[in-house]
Amino acid sequence: MKILFGILIFLIAWQIFAAILNVPLILPSPYLTFKSLYNLALQQETYQAIFSTVWKSLLVLLMVIAIGTPVGFLMGISESVYQIFRPAITVVQAVPVISWLALVIFVWGIGWKGPVVISFLSLLPISIFTTAAGVRSTDKSLIEMARVYKVPQVKIIRTIYLGSLVPFVFSTVEVIIGDVWKVIVVSEYLCGSDGIGVLISWARQYVDVPRIYALTIIAVTLGIASERLVKIAFKKVLEKWQMQS
Repeated sequence: MKILFGILIFLIAWQIFAAILNVPLILPSPYLTFKSLYNLALQQETYQAIFSTVWKSLLVLLMVIAIGTPVGFLMGISESVYQIFRPAITVVQAVPVISWLALVIFVWGIGWKGPVVISFLSLLPISIFTTAAGVRSTDKSLIEMARVYKVPQVKIIRTIYLGSLVPFVFSTVEVIIGDVWKVIVVSEYLCGSDGIGVLISWARQYVDVPRIYALTIIAVTLGIASERLVKIAFKKVLEKWQMQS
């Protein structure tokens, strides 16, 4: 109920500002925006674009977790590995998106590979550093005590290292799932051949501002919905993990 009340207040404020500004090319009214959203809902092209953005986002998420987690784990348990890889990963993290854009256009041109590669390189350092921080923050006294009592190394890794790592992996996914939509849509806008970002690009060329706002609402809704679903799923997985441990 509170959420609906908050949305209502937002829409009222939006309508007031749109009426005061009275420049639809900058801030269209909620009516014009939702009319455009309704028209988008009737077009097959919209669903094809959503599907394209969704599968690219899922691919990037899987790649980031599959590569970032083991690399971060190795950096966490070994100071030497951490010092060797940290400069390179920091450089990757600092490179602007526009630089990756120029590179992928030269290599692959316009298509689906560019958005996937740009998003992967932009989000991978987050996964690596968060995972490494989780492993490095493991209570060393627990490890020493486990070794004193001759606990098998496999059980130490599973219950202590991975036990402390799991919450960090979950928090990493929660952060990435929110950012991946933004990075994918921006990359599609710049070098994609299909997806929500491409539809926004076409709407910009036709100066269809309500359509841009409507597509933005779709992207935001997908991002919020996926983040909520991930939190619910991870909460259940974490509960089962704790029970097994």
